[in-house]
Amino acid sequence: MRGWLRIAGLVAVLAVAQGARAADAGGTWKGTFDFQGSSVPLTFHLTVASGAVTGTVEGLPTTPVEIHDGKVIGDTITFWVNTDYQGQSYKLMYTGKVSAAGDEIAFSFATDDGSFSSQLTASRSADAAAAPVPAVAATDVTGIWKGAFDFNGTSMPLTIHLTSAAGAVTGTVEGLPTTPAEIHEGKVEGDTVTFWVNTDYQGQTYKLLYTGKITAGQIVFTFGTDDGSFSTELTATKTETAGSADGGAAKPIDSKTP
Repeated sequence: MRGWLRIAGLVAVLAVAQGARAADAGGTWKGTFDFQGSSVPLTFHLTVASGAVTGTVEGLPTTPVEIHDGKVIGDTITFWVNTDYQGQSYKLMYTGKVSAAGDEIAFSFATDDGSFSSQLTASRSADAAAAPVPAVAATDVTGIWKGAFDFNGTSMPLTIHLTSAAGAVTGTVEGLPTTPAEIHEGKVEGDTVTFWVNTDYQGQTYKLLYTGKITAGQIVFTFGTDDGSFSTELTATKTETAGSADGGAAKPIDSKTP
C-alpha cells in the first residue's frame, strides 16, 4: 500500500511539474488596445530563455521600450516597461496569459500607481522580419545647449554642457540657483536624453528630473521636481561657443519653487 502511495505521489508531482512548464512565448506578437476611443497598436518582441523574458514593446509614446524583470511561469508572462507621456514618466506593469494553442497572449496592463489600466489580446505574428529589433542607436548630444524657460513671466536662461559616450551622458547645467549643477545618471537612448541634477533654494535641496527629445540642432526638454511640485519646458539650441555660456547664471527665483 505504501509503495502504491509513493507511486501515486510521484505521478502527481510529475503532472504538476508538466503543467508548470513555461509556455512558448518567444516571438513577435501584435495587438491593439483602446485609448480614449482610439485603437493603439502594440508589437511585442519576446525572447524566452530558462523562464526569463527579454525584448521590446513598440507603439507606446516612447518606442521601442525595453522589457524589465520579464519571466514566464506556466502560461503566465509578466514584465514591466517605462514610457513617457506628456512629459511624465510612467511604469507599465504587464501580465499575460498564453492561450492553450500558443497563438495568442491576453494581456492586462496598468501604471504602477493605478491611474490607468487596459487590456489587449496579442496574436503571434508570422512576419519573420519582425523578430528581435536591433537597438536604436544613441544620438550624440555632446556640445553646449542654450535655452530659456518662463518662470512667472520672467525668461530664465540655462546653459547645458553635455558629453555623451556609449549612451552615457555627463556634464553640467548652468543658470539654476546652484550653478553649475552636475548631471547625474545621464543617458541617451535613441532620440531621448535623460538626467537629473540637484539644486538648492532657500536652504532646501531640490532634485530636478530632465527628459529631452532630440531633433536637428535642438533638444526639447521637459523638467521638474521629483515631487511634482514644479514642472516646465524649454527648447535648447546647440551652439558652437566653447566654454561656459555668456548668458551667465539665471537670476535668483523669488518663488517657493526652484
